[in-house]
Amino acid sequence: MNFEGITPELMALFGVGFWHAAIVFLRIGAMVSIMPGFGEQFTPTQIRLVSGLVFTAIVAPAIPQIPMPQSVMQYAGLMATEAVIGLALGVVLRMFMHMLQTAGSIAAQSTSLSQMLGGAGADPMPALGAVLWISGIALAMMMDLHIRAAELMIRSYELFPVGRFPEAAGLSEWGVHRVSVTFSTAFTLSAPFLITAVLYNLTLGVVNRAMPQLMVVMIGAPVITTGGLIILMAGAPMILEVWSRDLMMFFANPGAGVQ
Repeated sequence: MNFEGITPELMALFGVGFWHAAIVFLRIGAMVSIMPGFGEQFTPTQIRLVSGLVFTAIVAPAIPQIPMPQSVMQYAGLMATEAVIGLALGVVLRMFMHMLQTAGSIAAQSTSLSQMLGGAGADPMPALGAVLWISGIALAMMMDLHIRAAELMIRSYELFPVGRFPEAAGLSEWGVHRVSVTFSTAFTLSAPFLITAVLYNLTLGVVNRAMPQLMVVMIGAPVITTGGLIILMAGAPMILEVWSRDLMMFFANPGAGVQ
């Protein structure tokens, strides 16, 4: 084979196995760079790189041998295609963390906890979102996220063959489905806080109507804050259980939502 722009000596040095692993790394590296746990902003770049190389060493032997590119342009096309597929998979997994952050933001705004205990992550977020976010990362790691991610990476070569750019219609349909699931589930997870906030405001309205001279806001603010913390303590295990079940369901059927 004559690889344009690369000497035969370099081809002989690296061999077919090197190019097979290099093409696999294009997809795996892009996915690992933004997936939960491994791709967090507080994770050092060196750790992300090593994680991508380790996942590549796991995935590369498990898939059929990828033909060596015949030209630099062909390899450039593989770079673009595999990077897009890897980023799409990573973004979908990242949406599960946004699910917890969105649920925490809704809950915090409902219970007057949006300004307390924030700043746990690289991006500013309310207290409840930070608590659920870091708890979700820990729970995912305890549930063998690395194993499930490796299985997804291997299965992705059945969903998205090497060198074939994903169809725009199918990819957009899949993405819209995952976004809708993310926000609908986030709203469901924050439902206890929303119901409490509605009851709280109705109660304040009734009390204020009955006793206009009473400063109901001064009395009610500590109540809703304390209630939000109590609901978080009692409801966080159930919230994380529902979230982890949805995450495992995605790993079991990553192509759900596409006709």
